[in-house]
Amino acid sequence: MLRFLKFAIIFSVVAAIVAVAGVAWWSQKPLDLNLSNEQVLLDLRVPPNATAMTVARSLNEAGVSTPTRVLFEWFRWSGKSRDIKAGSYELSPGITPTQLVDMLVQGKQALRKVTLIEGWTFKQVREALALANDLQPVTDSWQAERIMDALGRSGQHPEGRFFPDTYIYPKHSDDLNVLRQAAKLMDKQLDIAWAKRDKRTPVNSRDELLILASIVEKETNHTPDRPLVAGVFANRLRIGMRLQTDPTVIYGLGDDFDGDLRRIHLREDTPYNSYTRAGLPPTPISMPGAASLQAVIAPASTKALYFVAKGNGQSAFSNNLAEHNRAVQRYIFGR
Repeated sequence: MLRFLKFAIIFSVVAAIVAVAGVAWWSQKPLDLNLSNEQVLLDLRVPPNATAMTVARSLNEAGVSTPTRVLFEWFRWSGKSRDIKAGSYELSPGITPTQLVDMLVQGKQALRKVTLIEGWTFKQVREALALANDLQPVTDSWQAERIMDALGRSGQHPEGRFFPDTYIYPKHSDDLNVLRQAAKLMDKQLDIAWAKRDKRTPVNSRDELLILASIVEKETNHTPDRPLVAGVFANRLRIGMRLQTDPTVIYGLGDDFDGDLRRIHLREDTPYNSYTRAGLPPTPISMPGAASLQAVIAPASTKALYFVAKGNGQSAFSNNLAEHNRAVQRYIFGR
């Protein structure tokens, strides 16, 4: 009996060692993925609060050939089954059970990115999000008011409220995710700029800062000219002179603008026509970047009241109307 017990113990120990060795070998062996001819990756979605069994079933449904029970037991054996994080993942050929657990526990989701460009309107932002890779367009049919409500910004006009930058998002997340990131970043950039504003800036609030920066953004792409453009507008605002800036007129025309700004448009009164109305327009007209925000809070010290595009991306600045007219003749009419 004693000898039998001894052999039983030895057998159990050997069996345990073999089992552990087998699991160790299997854990480093690539999983078998059922990929179609078009697939290069398996798409796995783990819902919030998913159990280890739910994740195992999801793996099978995604195309992992390993039996559900085996995957489930592996998660349990790893001791990390309760640490698996929800999200969207991609499984590539060659991934091992150990790498799978590490990926799920560390939350290494499949990520995508979308870039929002300086000077874009909210309409252009929505168009870019609708075309972004693996981003769910949940707001596609929503009115702007509903979007702002969903972002916790009821009553706020959306124009200019999103900071132009490149945003990273998990695969299959929704466009509100990106808009929320962009809105928070614009708030942060505004706070930073407002805290550093120069006494020469004529804006009296963060909203006015955003509005004027959006105009500067549309007026020039040449970074060195931005403080000078802001200086011109600052001078005009101080003396009560109308801004007379074409981008605000174009924005006010909306979809009626055909790309050709004519004199009749400059006389057509809208809340955004800075030729017919004094002061700033009621809302921003675009998304300003950091350089335009900086230009407005620290405008150049200049006597210029006018500027005109040279045709090479830069602008010519003039202190009076006579100088400006000569610059227009030179750079616009080539005389």
